[in-house]
Amino acid sequence: MKSPVFTGTCTALITPFRPSGAIDYDAFAQQIDRQIEAGVDAVCVCGTTGESAALTVQEHIHLVDACVNCVAGRCKVIAGSGSNDTAAALYLSQHAQDSGADALLLVTPYYNKTTQSGLIHHYEHIADRTQLPIILYNVPSRTGLSFTAETYAALSQHPHINGIKEASGNFSLLADTLALCGDAVNIWSGNDDHALPMMAMGAKGLISVVSNLAPEPMVQLTHSFLDGDWETARALQIAYTPLTRALFSQVNPVPVKAAMKDAGLDSGVLRLPLWEMDPEPLEKLRETVKATNFTL
Repeated sequence: MKSPVFTGTCTALITPFRPSGAIDYDAFAQQIDRQIEAGVDAVCVCGTTGESAALTVQEHIHLVDACVNCVAGRCKVIAGSGSNDTAAALYLSQHAQDSGADALLLVTPYYNKTTQSGLIHHYEHIADRTQLPIILYNVPSRTGLSFTAETYAALSQHPHINGIKEASGNFSLLADTLALCGDAVNIWSGNDDHALPMMAMGAKGLISVVSNLAPEPMVQLTHSFLDGDWETARALQIAYTPLTRALFSQVNPVPVKAAMKDAGLDSGVLRLPLWEMDPEPLEKLRETVKATNFTL
C-alpha cells in the first residue's frame, strides 16, 4: 500500500501575469496564503491551470522555487513537471526535487504522443532518476492520449509512482484501474464535477480549479466525504455544479481568472495564446458566481 501524497483538496494554482508579461510573484504569494488559510491540503504549481505550456524553462523553475518558499511546509507542494520531451520532463522533475517540492505531477506526452509501451518507458525513465512520489496525469482532452488500465497497472509497480490525477471523465477506466491496481496506486479526481463520484469509488480527493475562487467549499466537500458525512459532500457537489460548469465554459484557466478578477482577487492577465472571455459566456459566468452562495 502506498501512502497518498495528500488526502482532501489540492488547488491547481493559477499563474498571475502582469500586463508586461512578467510573473507577478507578490500576487502569486497572496494566492497561496489565501489557499492555505482556507485549509487546502496541497497546492499544485505549474500545472495546466498555471498556464505551464506558456512558461519558459526559467520561469517554470523560478515559479516552483517561489511556491516552495512561500508554502514553507504549511501544506504539500506538487510541482507540475510534465513535457512531451522526456529529457525536459526529467530536467524539470529533478529541479522540483532539489527545490523541496513534495511530489511531481507528470502529464502524458502531448502532440507527438506515444504508444502505451512508450508511456511506460517515459515514466519509468523519470521515476528511475528521481526520488519524489510521482502523480501520473491523464487528461486526454488536452493531450490526445490516454492511459489504459493495463498501463496504469504496469506503472503502479514502480515504488516512486504514487498515484493518478484522473481527468478523463472515463469511469469505466477508473473502475478497471481500481480492479487491476488495488492499493498499489492512489487516485485523485482531476475534474471538480467528478470529485464526489470518484471519491465514492475510492479516490483520495480532488485536484481543483474551482478552489482558486472558492477554496473553502472544495475543502469542505472532500473532507466531509472523508469524515463520513456523505450528505454534506453530496449537497456541496450539487450546489457547486453550476459554478463548475461556468468556470469551464471556455478553456481553463480563462474563466477562473476572469471570475477571480471580478471578485477582487489579483489573478493577473492571461498569456497568449489564451485570451479574455467572450462577452456572452462572461456575463453568464458573472450571473452564476453571483447566484452561488459562498463567501470570498
